[in-house]
Amino acid sequence: MVKVAFVIGDYPSEERTRRENVALSYSTKDIEVGIVSAPVTPYFHGMTSTEINIVNPAIIQAFVDAEKQGYDAAVPLGFLDLGIDGGRSAVDIPVIGPFEAALHIASFVGDRFGVIVYHESQIPWMEQSARRLRMDDRIVAYGNSGFDLPDIIANKDAMVENFIATARKMIKDDRVDVILPAGITQCPVHMNPQWLMEQLGVPVVEGIGGPIRIAALLASSGLRHSRKRWWKSSFFAPK
Repeated sequence: MVKVAFVIGDYPSEERTRRENVALSYSTKDIEVGIVSAPVTPYFHGMTSTEINIVNPAIIQAFVDAEKQGYDAAVPLGFLDLGIDGGRSAVDIPVIGPFEAALHIASFVGDRFGVIVYHESQIPWMEQSARRLRMDDRIVAYGNSGFDLPDIIANKDAMVENFIATARKMIKDDRVDVILPAGITQCPVHMNPQWLMEQLGVPVVEGIGGPIRIAALLASSGLRHSRKRWWKSSFFAPK
């Protein structure tokens, strides 16, 4: 059995449990999903590139902890792909970024992607990430569901309505044929991807189950990150 660590930061108790349960639901007879904690949180208003970058050391340490605990691969929570590059140099197990994984999965089921974030302030970061991954030509539209992360739980119905309206507009006006919820609290934490697909008529590629399955596939296949691309760091080596 392949063990995949899902790295989660700090959330209010019920919100944390909701995310853990979604991740753990992707366990199968061949994949054991476990939770590894990191002392960081995205649960505040006004996130910028400063806050996104400043948490990377803690996320990388969580990957190191996961490897020490015997996990075969690791996935961080969220489409920010936190600590991915550093993590791949720090550990020998596969480290899979949800946004990167979702983009590649989407490329198998469509060609014109629509990315929906929580709040419009997050769009520049997603654009930068897509360019870094050389997948920006596939994204033809960006939109938002209108609420910053801490406000979603109190406005769930409005968020769902905004999300669906934004997606339908993308599909109609921009000929989008795949939707990516760039913020897993939108989906699948609060919306079922299959239900969304029925509402929209196009695939919806979420960022928890897909990355976990890709991580498990790489680990079970014996594949590791290229050391010609991510040279192994000695920072975490025993002193």
